[in-house]
Amino acid sequence: MAEAYIDQLNKAKVFDQPIVTEVVPLEAFYQAETYHQDYAARNPLNPYIVFNAQPKVRKLRAYQQAREKIRNR
Repeated sequence: MAEAYIDQLNKAKVFDQPIVTEVVPLEAFYQAETYHQDYAARNPLNPYIVFNAQPKVRKLRAYQQAREKIRNR
């Protein structure tokens, strides 16, 4: 599925250069250390969270709410 989507994007010339991301089977998954879990919730005043993450989350929530209103008409 991912490879088909990449092919579609490349054929549509969505980007100036072809996508070169390699799609391979996952060989291993490593759980992040505990101190990485819930980082934004535990560090809400961190500059990265304030200026990057929080605005993206607000935008996503607004988008989802708008989609939900359209779906419930």
